[in-house]
Amino acid sequence: MNIISLLVGIVLGAVLALGAYILIRRSILKGKREEILEKAEVEAEKIKNERILQAKEKYLSLKSEHEKMVNDKNAQIREAENRVKQKENTLNQKLGEAERKNKELEAQKAGTKAREEQLKEKEAEFEQLRGQVIRQIETVAGMSAQEAKKELMDSMKAQARSEAQAYINDCLDDARLNAAKEAKRIVINTIQRTATETAIENAVTTFPIDNDEVKGRIIGREGRNIRALEAATGVEIVVDDTPDAILLSAFDPVRREVARLALHQLVVDGRIHPARIEEVVSKVSKQLEEEILETGKRTCIDLGIHGLSMELVRLIGRMKYRSSYGQNLLQHSREVANICAILASELGLNPKIAKRAGLLHDIGKVSEEDPDLPHALLGMKLAEQHKEKPEICNAIGAHHEETEMTSLYAPLVLVGDAISGARPGARREVIESYIKRLRGMENLAGSYPGVTKAYAIQAGRELRVIVGAEQVSDQQAELLSGDIAQRIQDEMTYPGQVKITVIRETRSVAYAK
Repeated sequence: MNIISLLVGIVLGAVLALGAYILIRRSILKGKREEILEKAEVEAEKIKNERILQAKEKYLSLKSEHEKMVNDKNAQIREAENRVKQKENTLNQKLGEAERKNKELEAQKAGTKAREEQLKEKEAEFEQLRGQVIRQIETVAGMSAQEAKKELMDSMKAQARSEAQAYINDCLDDARLNAAKEAKRIVINTIQRTATETAIENAVTTFPIDNDEVKGRIIGREGRNIRALEAATGVEIVVDDTPDAILLSAFDPVRREVARLALHQLVVDGRIHPARIEEVVSKVSKQLEEEILETGKRTCIDLGIHGLSMELVRLIGRMKYRSSYGQNLLQHSREVANICAILASELGLNPKIAKRAGLLHDIGKVSEEDPDLPHALLGMKLAEQHKEKPEICNAIGAHHEETEMTSLYAPLVLVGDAISGARPGARREVIESYIKRLRGMENLAGSYPGVTKAYAIQAGRELRVIVGAEQVSDQQAELLSGDIAQRIQDEMTYPGQVKITVIRETRSVAYAK
């Protein structure tokens, strides 16, 4: 019982102690809470005051900026008003000046009318005096005014013609002297640098053989081999008494080349019969087509031309086996391409376009389509089919002036083609046409009165005309050279230029006895 009482007392004491601890803890926490609240209130008040100060500062800053902006706007408005006032003053001044000038013009018009009336009166008086003077002159001179006028005009015409010819000659000499340096530079860049070898145009290829025994093998029994070869190649094979040679005759140079290569392989192989001939010709034809394509590609690479269609590249390769007036067509086209590129650079044009047009300008000569069309128009048609640029197509079609020139590259190709064909050594003339051209120049000069002799020298590049001193004066000699030059230019075809020299010589002979 005592133990229970003791335990109860202990529990009660513990409960009381715990309650006292809780009360003490609550009081302590209450004090801390009040302290924290006080500190929070103080901190909040401090933050509030800081925010109020910041807001005031922001307000003042915005206010000052607004005032500054308003002041700037007001200043701009004042400046605009000042400018408007200045313009208004200027306009007023100009208006006043215009009114003053109008008044002056009206006054001048009035004065001009008065002067015109005075001039009309003076003109009438002058005409009367002029008529009197003319009648007096006619009486003294013994001829009418029309006759005197005609005689004076004839004299002035002769003098003016002589002076004009002398002036023209002086201008031409000055132009030649001033242009000589530039012309030499362009000619050197275009002709000397691009000069290439030439080939004689013909329709026959000579195939060499070792002995006459090979001729018999090529002919074959009853001529079977030669007939098979002619049928396969389309080339006429001439076997005659020419020692160690067989002639291959055809207008198509590609066919002649196929026949030459096929004959070479057959002679080297030794087996010559119709079946073998057809096999070799077919093989050689394929090889030549591959070589033609490779030649076209190599030409385009050498010239820096890209993007051509394979058909145009193949036609470029075929140019290797074609010649025109003794000039190899591929070499001629390469030469024209380089000339056009140089001229385009001199004129500030695109040299790549000019070079492309120059290379393709004679592409119609090797085409197998539309043989009735001129080669320039056919080349233009081919270029259009293969999507070349319009200026390139026009340059190809217009290089012989068979269609209208619509781009600056067309005259470049025309000039480049003329330079390449006219340079010394580029083309070989047939002797008959060469002699005919020289005689034509001499006969043309000999048709003028007073000409005793005419000589075409320097391969037709100079014409020397000898006139009689009694029949032709010095002034007439100057006129004669110009007239002959103009007729040659209008009536004849010639490469380069022709110099006309008129020689008038006076001789006085006496004998001492």
